Amino acid sequence: MRVHVTDLQNGDRLTNDTFNGYGLHVLSKGTILHSNEISKLFQHQIDYVDIEGPTSEAESESRTLESSVNPKWLPAVQPSYENAVKGFETLFNNATAAGAISDEEVTRAFQPLVDNFQMERDVVSMLLLLNTADDYTYQHSVQVGMLAYYLASWLGYSKEESIHIGKTGYLHDIGKSRISEAILNKPDRLTDEEFEEVKKHTIYGHEIIEQSFGDPTLALAALQHHERNDGTGYPQGLTGERIHPISKIISVVDIYSAMISERVYQKKRDLLFVLKELHKLSFDQLDPFTTHTFIKHMIPNFIGKRVELVSGEVGVIVMTHPTEFFRPLVKIDEQFIDLTLERQYEIKHVQL
Repeated sequence: MRVHVTDLQNGDRLTNDTFNGYGLHVLSKGTILHSNEISKLFQHQIDYVDIEGPTSEAESESRTLESSVNPKWLPAVQPSYENAVKGFETLFNNATAAGAISDEEVTRAFQPLVDNFQMERDVVSMLLLLNTADDYTYQHSVQVGMLAYYLASWLGYSKEESIHIGKTGYLHDIGKSRISEAILNKPDRLTDEEFEEVKKHTIYGHEIIEQSFGDPTLALAALQHHERNDGTGYPQGLTGERIHPISKIISVVDIYSAMISERVYQKKRDLLFVLKELHKLSFDQLDPFTTHTFIKHMIPNFIGKRVELVSGEVGVIVMTHPTEFFRPLVKIDEQFIDLTLERQYEIKHVQL
């Protein structure tokens, strides 16, 4: 039975030797897992391990329910997440009042969440459970910072670089502090004039960050995160290689967070559906390598999640496909359905 390390319980027994990403032996087959062993798996950044399966159907259902609804990390991560949201609100208000923000304030708000990033690997559960309809602008910035950190690490950036890129994502929308609240929170469709004003948040963000930090990368990502590979973006209509690689990272996670979030004019959308939409955009608007790397690393997080199929049947994702990202192996009752072969089946949405 293959499980994510966040779903391990005291007393679980490994059925295979476990190695880290460098091939170093971490734990032996037959090891009974307790807090020290589970902590070791986290330290070596191991995502999944094989353990002995449950001895009864009741135990299996109990494990699935616990992993899907109440991850053990939530009490530790949620306060840091909420602190980061409140911290961004403070930064936003300071930028409105003074036109600048301080690095100390950014670090105080964002660093505790970064520290939790080192432990939490199940991004899907984190987003499902922490995402709410409140304070969209602030939550969105926190989510983009979180996702930018993860995507940067998946692309091979160092820990320090990934943290800096996460900070870049956290601040990417600070320019919205100069946009009127009536426009930002308008429940109806924006007029052409209002949309033109919203588009200026990229320029305002560039100015605020440059004035506050003098960091060209932070400022450039704020300016370019709405640029698109095919030249359809703003504010400069840049194409391809003229867009900074870090700006391309922020573009991908910015769209993802925006699409999964609930707002006054938009219902929360299914996480798997949004990944499909990103995949479509990777063929014209978004950088394909950056986007596919994001999707490839997000998809395994759906293992163990309950899904409802278009047919109305409910099952659990037990394995994902390396190339057909959206057609995993699903278990419904005692039946295993390979969606790469059974093409008539489609996933409707992922459940908590």
